[in-house]
Amino acid sequence: MGVRNQTRVVEFVFLGFSGIPDGHIYLFLSFLAIYLVTVLGNLIIFTLIQLDSSLHTPMYYFLSHLSCLDICISSVTVPKILANFLHQRQTITYNQCMAQMFFLISFTGTEPALLAVMAYDRYAAICKPLHYSHLMNTKVCAILAFATWVWGLLNTVLHTALSSKLYFCGANQIRHIYCDLPPLMKIACNDVHINELATHIASLFVGGGPFFIIILSYVFILSSILKIRSTTGKRKAFSTCASHITVVIIYFGNGLLNYNRPSTGYSLEIDTLVSTIFCIITPMINPLIYSLRKKDVKGAFRKVLESQGKSKHHHTLN
Repeated sequence: MGVRNQTRVVEFVFLGFSGIPDGHIYLFLSFLAIYLVTVLGNLIIFTLIQLDSSLHTPMYYFLSHLSCLDICISSVTVPKILANFLHQRQTITYNQCMAQMFFLISFTGTEPALLAVMAYDRYAAICKPLHYSHLMNTKVCAILAFATWVWGLLNTVLHTALSSKLYFCGANQIRHIYCDLPPLMKIACNDVHINELATHIASLFVGGGPFFIIILSYVFILSSILKIRSTTGKRKAFSTCASHITVVIIYFGNGLLNYNRPSTGYSLEIDTLVSTIFCIITPMINPLIYSLRKKDVKGAFRKVLESQGKSKHHHTLN
């Protein structure tokens, strides 16, 4: 019987939490807390950037997109995990799986492009200060931001189209906690060489291309910083990049572990940990990194709180 005559799987079972049969209530509360912190933290960053005119700069414009992106990445995976904990069934339908993978690949493909654009922004600000307002005007920023989202969308269209051709021949147990390309290819019963080739090529362009731009930008940035004579000037120039560098290291480090696995694969426990850090913990950490290191963000937050306090005091007097 040919592969195409096999019965197609209509539901998948996640095995990621199968090693913790009795702790689902604690896992539910932990993932719920992480999700709430992620959404609230990124929403605060986004709202502050919209409300405070001092944050209406290219750097914070792209940061607002990163905050939206982190909410999207977390929202693709965590609500389904929480629902499965509540229903005590670690399952997902075939169509839901394809949809989850479509959005997950799109958003995780957008992020490296956005980080590359943010690196270019820092390059323009530090290395080309006299031309910065022209290089990063409102129109250019809007085009660059739009292009990063399209970049991720094109990536996911390719992978989802190829994944829709996979057949599973009754194999429906995924050694993962959400639908992603590598674990699905592992349980497919038809030839996946084209999928693997597409994955490697896409990784080269979607991940490697932005990473090269980031490295190149920081080579020029470091060269310019070293030419600054005053220690204060050097420290100030570097401080504008510190948060971005931290986010880049965390994202690409986790991405490398998640998508460039050893041929033998990880153990189920390690696989679950890596997946959780990459798509669930990282979106929560990003706003914390920017809010803790950026004085502008903390200042804007303080101003909003003070204005709210004054408003309440005014209403009380009236």
